[in-house]
Amino acid sequence: MSTRGTKQEMYERTLAFATRVATLIKSIPRGFSEDNISRQLAKSSTSIGANYREACHARSQDDFASKLKICEAEADETLYWLQLLVSTNIIPERLLHNLMQEARELVAILTASTKTAYSHRRNTSNGSALHK
Repeated sequence: MSTRGTKQEMYERTLAFATRVATLIKSIPRGFSEDNISRQLAKSSTSIGANYREACHARSQDDFASKLKICEAEADETLYWLQLLVSTNIIPERLLHNLMQEARELVAILTASTKTAYSHRRNTSNGSALHK
């Protein structure tokens, strides 16, 4: 799959990512810090796809851009929690490499999409949007 895709591809990709993270969370040892990281990781990773779906049903270009920005932030937060698992020696980096790479790719896709959405929003509000 390319780094950019259709709405359906992003639906599937964000769902697959959240599923992979959920599977990972089941393998994290129990403990105060581990439980906290697991909860935060579960929240942020599942929020990416949920907010992306909301963005696709936005009421306006402003709403769309705002919701995409939330997706971007949640993807970046998920990457943070994955990095924390590595830096605290809870899980070796070699086991999280692919998952962290997917998180980075989602951040990049959503960052580019957010910039495009905000650009379209500005063009529309300035009356300079092209009509198809």
